[in-house]
Amino acid sequence: MSILSEQSDFITARRLLDAATDGDTSRTLIDDLLAEQQQLTAVENFARRHENSELPAQARYYRDLIPLEKPRIGEQYAFAVDLDACTGCKACVSACHSLNGLDEDEVWRNVGLLHGGTEAEPYQQIVTTACHHCVDPACLSGCPVLAYEKDAETGIVRHLDDQCIGCQYCVLKCPYDVPKYSARRGIVRKCDMCHERLVAGEAPACVQACPSGAISIRLVTKGDIERICAAPGEQMLPGAFESSYTKPTTAYTSRQPIPANARGADSNYARLEPAHWPLVWMLVLTQWAAGLFLSIWLGAMFEPQVFAASRIPIAATGFVALLSGLGASFFHLGRPLGAWRAFLGFRRSWMSREIVCLCLFALATSASIACRSASLTAATAFLGLLSVFCSAMIYIDTRRPAWRSSLTFTRFFGTTLLLGSVGAACILSNLALNRMSQFKSGLDLATWSAIIIRSVLFGWETRNNLRSPQPTNVIGKMTLINSINAFNLFNLLFALSTISGLLAISSVGPSVTLSALFSFVFTFTSQIIERYFFFTTSTAPRMPDTAAQ
Repeated sequence: MSILSEQSDFITARRLLDAATDGDTSRTLIDDLLAEQQQLTAVENFARRHENSELPAQARYYRDLIPLEKPRIGEQYAFAVDLDACTGCKACVSACHSLNGLDEDEVWRNVGLLHGGTEAEPYQQIVTTACHHCVDPACLSGCPVLAYEKDAETGIVRHLDDQCIGCQYCVLKCPYDVPKYSARRGIVRKCDMCHERLVAGEAPACVQACPSGAISIRLVTKGDIERICAAPGEQMLPGAFESSYTKPTTAYTSRQPIPANARGADSNYARLEPAHWPLVWMLVLTQWAAGLFLSIWLGAMFEPQVFAASRIPIAATGFVALLSGLGASFFHLGRPLGAWRAFLGFRRSWMSREIVCLCLFALATSASIACRSASLTAATAFLGLLSVFCSAMIYIDTRRPAWRSSLTFTRFFGTTLLLGSVGAACILSNLALNRMSQFKSGLDLATWSAIIIRSVLFGWETRNNLRSPQPTNVIGKMTLINSINAFNLFNLLFALSTISGLLAISSVGPSVTLSALFSFVFTFTSQIIERYFFFTTSTAPRMPDTAAQ
């Protein structure tokens, strides 16, 4: 083949030389050859490079590990992992880190461990994991600013760094712990299957670096993936999240059967999740605001004169609480200046819906302060409740067991009712300093409501905590001890807030205001603690990992 190629090149060069001799004598052979090179197609250029051995030296090792053709309609690229070939050397992790220029503590590909079996036949398996480029990616559906896209041709789920505002909702939505937040950049980033290398005919960094060829790229049919993942309880690996949620495309194969009791080495490791303090304050403050406007609306049905006279101070307090909550949420964003784009994902993201509802709620609160209208007050209360509903759906939509609807709705709306009633009681107690006879009935109504709601929520939380599983490892016991200490504080705050409420009902003079204020402070603090544990104790699903030491 090389001799024929050389003869062909010689004949071409000879013809060009003859043409140059017969024509313009100012042109040289070099000029004509350069002109010919500029007219070659990409395929012809690739063929010449192949003949001249200009392809990457490692191509012979990975060319069988990537598809030889592009995906057809209904197909996409996907990772395939041969578990028997994986040795856990982490060459894939190192190559991914180096090629993509990741931060020192940033990792897009992990190596974990499965173990199980019996004492007679123990089982242990190394597992390498990265983004699964799901058919229905949760990160994409949850992003409020449309910072994710699923390439129509390749099926690769790509993150658009310029569009990201660093809200980290995709981190909560992904059940495989794939998106990673970079605090230095203020954005989330993830594996993109080295799509630029695939387009150029080269394998992704992890595929090319694996010395045993355990990782490869294959073509899959999306319809087949959807059908496989639709099976009840289908999982890529033991311990992985149920595949029906996002329909992951990665295939793990092994010639030896995986025991039914196989689990990730970290499956019994209890860890505290990030507290997300800006979100803790945002949720409590916005729900307090919604509760105050609900108390105005409901209070007007039972004590119309009292709540008509106290409407402006209660509404103004709710407006300040709402703005404070919205302001706290900006501290959670890595790029707060881009928050104005959060409405873009309204059609599919609950976070976008929450933000839109909170903005409408803020407009309605300011209007209700300026305008005395029962219908406007009712509309404002409805928007507040709708905002709380959207806030709850943000976390329910992640499908974490600790954030299931029965728990999240009860906690969020319970906080709304509790803080609304105890906040209204605190404001009425201040107004009752000089006009006790006018506001006493409304104060008693709000205080008794708070006591009843608090008691119901306390009993419900106590029952849930008694039903919680008891961890057996050292880290789990430490976490449990911290939880018990915090729950003891929660018990103390319940007792103090209830006693203060009863004193506000039975006292006279300035002590009424002081007791109502203490009741509100203790109640508000207890809700901050509850929301802290809402985040930290919600175990995040992830792929099998190594047990933390």
